[in-house]
Amino acid sequence: MLFVLFQNKMNMKLHTKFIGLLSLCVVILGMDAKGQGATSVTPSATGDRQFKMDTIFSAHPIREDDKMYQLSVWRRIDLREKYNQPLYGSGDTKNDGIVNHIYKAIVEDNALEVFGDDKFTRPLSISEFQENFWIAANGDSIFVKQLYYLDFMEDFVFDKHHSQIKFDVKYIELVMPSQTNANAGQKTIGFIRFKDFYNHFMDHPEAKWLIFQNTAKVLTYDQVFDQRLFRSVVRRYTNPDNAYIADLVKPGHPNPELQAFLNSLEFEYKLLDFENGLWEW
Repeated sequence: MLFVLFQNKMNMKLHTKFIGLLSLCVVILGMDAKGQGATSVTPSATGDRQFKMDTIFSAHPIREDDKMYQLSVWRRIDLREKYNQPLYGSGDTKNDGIVNHIYKAIVEDNALEVFGDDKFTRPLSISEFQENFWIAANGDSIFVKQLYYLDFMEDFVFDKHHSQIKFDVKYIELVMPSQTNANAGQKTIGFIRFKDFYNHFMDHPEAKWLIFQNTAKVLTYDQVFDQRLFRSVVRRYTNPDNAYIADLVKPGHPNPELQAFLNSLEFEYKLLDFENGLWEW
């Protein structure tokens, strides 16, 4: 009888230890699985450590630890160019173009916050934005079709985690050309975060990239930027003087505008050579 009681007591102790070891294994495996999910699937989730990411401006955030190479680039889309006409809009008014759709998103839908500086420290009221948008330096009213520049800033990044070159757009700048601004110089209308722009137009198919040769296939603006369906010119890139390419042309050059354009193309080819050279051995 005593032997049976002793044996039952030992079995209970072994059972308790087994349950405790099993629970510990489940906890450890759960922690490991959670950590693996954070580093490979959802990098912004809780894992073995927190990864710094730009969730304010970037539509497709990249972990800072994964950026092996980065260069900031400022670009300009001239909507009058033939390649960019699907963004410019149709007809004489261009009311179905990207500039007017951005205006409606800010003023009518109140969906995009607009700022007066590229540091995003000075928010603009609707009335301030409207005055910047519609009024030239001499007080004359302008039309949407006269706002044919769309500037944006992006980071040219090599993402070592995915072994890819990526274009991480940060913000869009609405610009009034000098000719439109009574030849008083270019005027900045406002800055908007690219993430806000991207998320808004993702759900607004009426604002679309118009394919005049095939109206059966149209794309939203978020798809246009993802697929880089535009032609842009580099105006500035990271440099010690923080200068525009046009400012780097030597004084006294007989044709500084042409030389600035050629220098911009040269920089573009350097970016292409850099990307091609990544896979050469």
